Amino acid sequence: MRAVTLPAQALEWLGRQGTRAVAISALLGLMLPQLSALFRPFVEEAIFVLLVLAFLRVEPAAVLAHIRRPWLLMSASLWMLVILPVGLGLALRESGVLAGYPDLALAAFIVTAAPPIMSAPAFIALIGLDAALALALICITMLLTPLTAPLIGTFILGDALPIDAPALALRLVLLLAASAGLAYALRRLAGGRRIATAQAHIDGLNVLILFVFAVAVMDGVSARFQAAPLLTVGIGALTFAVALFQMGVTMLAFSASRRDQAFVVAHAAGNRNMGLIVAALGGSLPDLAWLYFGLAQLPIYLLPWLLGPLAARLRASQ
Repeated sequence: MRAVTLPAQALEWLGRQGTRAVAISALLGLMLPQLSALFRPFVEEAIFVLLVLAFLRVEPAAVLAHIRRPWLLMSASLWMLVILPVGLGLALRESGVLAGYPDLALAAFIVTAAPPIMSAPAFIALIGLDAALALALICITMLLTPLTAPLIGTFILGDALPIDAPALALRLVLLLAASAGLAYALRRLAGGRRIATAQAHIDGLNVLILFVFAVAVMDGVSARFQAAPLLTVGIGALTFAVALFQMGVTMLAFSASRRDQAFVVAHAAGNRNMGLIVAALGGSLPDLAWLYFGLAQLPIYLLPWLLGPLAARLRASQ
């Protein structure tokens, strides 16, 4: 019996550590490059499990409640998938980055055209805000991304960024349907009451899967830091600046909404699922763009912890 209770207690403890455990997992990903080759083949499986856990943790009725009031969802989706990347594209053209630094321009496209990260509901749940809204945003933006990403890619990079829109659309729809279906089956099998009492255990599983994902996508980052430390630090700082900029302007754009809901939308806008776009591009990127992709996991993992006090004030003000 103890062999069963100890892992459950460990998961519950890990889940209660919340954003601290997630932040530490990202730092461990940098410090354990020897595990990258072991975990990298399981990136897609990690994304799938994170989405299943998101559907499992959130009550379906709460997601449907947001979908029935679609103004916030549709305006947030338009903002994230069209307005932000178009604005960035115009800025890149005017600044000369598009012509002078095509690798960074590609990274900029990936970080603005992608939907929110699959783990957004897990992060939002860990800081005590509306995970149902985050999950509803994922559902809508994942369905819209196959339509918007090719258009945005053509606008920013022209013919240099071919995306197979039908294949991407099919991939996203199957991923969403399979994860939602599995979560529904698990909920029916376990029962809603048992799922409700296991929230901390689910959060603990999220932390473990996020650790696996962080180690996998940071493959090569440590070696690049040893070879070019200033460049690596500069790219890392840029990932934080881009994430915070997208979050900041989104908070301003949705200032008329409830502040806690505006924070959820801002978190979604600042933390994008770049892996989906990378997969659509065949899983390979130019050197600088891949370095940006790996380092961009740091703000994704660290900002929920750093911004936790702000989220707590927003939660208390509602």
